[in-house]
Amino acid sequence: MKLASYRRTQGGSTGSSYGAVVGNNIVDLASDVAPTLRASLAIEGVEALAQRLATRQSSGALPLASVVLLPPVVDPAKILCVGLNYRSHAQEAGVAVPEHPSIFARFPSSLVGHEQPVTRPRESDRFDYEAELAVIVGRRGRRIPEARAMDYVAGYACLAENSVRDWQRHAAQVTPGKNFDASGAFGPWLVTKEEADPLEKMTVTGRLNGEIVQQGSVADMVFSVPRLISYLSTFAELLPGDVIATGTPAGVGAGRKPPRFLHAGDVFEVEISNLGVLRNAVQDDM
Repeated sequence: MKLASYRRTQGGSTGSSYGAVVGNNIVDLASDVAPTLRASLAIEGVEALAQRLATRQSSGALPLASVVLLPPVVDPAKILCVGLNYRSHAQEAGVAVPEHPSIFARFPSSLVGHEQPVTRPRESDRFDYEAELAVIVGRRGRRIPEARAMDYVAGYACLAENSVRDWQRHAAQVTPGKNFDASGAFGPWLVTKEEADPLEKMTVTGRLNGEIVQQGSVADMVFSVPRLISYLSTFAELLPGDVIATGTPAGVGAGRKPPRFLHAGDVFEVEISNLGVLRNAVQDDM
């Protein structure tokens, strides 16, 4: 299934909901018990959503053109991001490959949905793009063994984990440069694990104004998805709807000579094999 959170733009209620994307339509799957996708993953699980889709699909659906797609999980308890998880990216950044995963957090307010503008802050001219695979947790877990880690995955999505480079480097902690409001993007939907390509066959591609600027295989990660899940769950209980951003391949703007940063009017796309394309234009902060 492709699971998306959305807001109606035409007719009826204008509130947010979630559902399954089927062709050019979206079938609403919300229930009184689980009003958000995060709640549904926690209370019901992916299997229950598939069953509900089977019963509702024939009763009508909304055209995708009539909704605004939000981040697939609008209210994650945690967004945990991994830095320098491709050797090629560590090399272009001029740093050693870490012995342990380099972890930082993002806030939900820093991410927008598909086709929504990302915002270049007025405080910097070093707004950089980063194409990444996002892993969405489907089950609560703590100290998860690597051998069982994939049992805790609900699915995957594209993520533009964009960075404000100078603010990222104000100190040893990168949090300021990673959390400007609406600086990144997440979507267009969550593709459940069973329908996605195997991780080792996924390719992460970043395109800037139609030009490929990043491309890397998930198989080339320094720390695999099972390793990341095991590591993260050692210090923090993972919850349904939590998001793990798994790192970006080489080709970011800061690593180019001369550097190539984002400006108003640019369009950055993240495409991952069988997950879709996340597309966002850049606007200046007003």
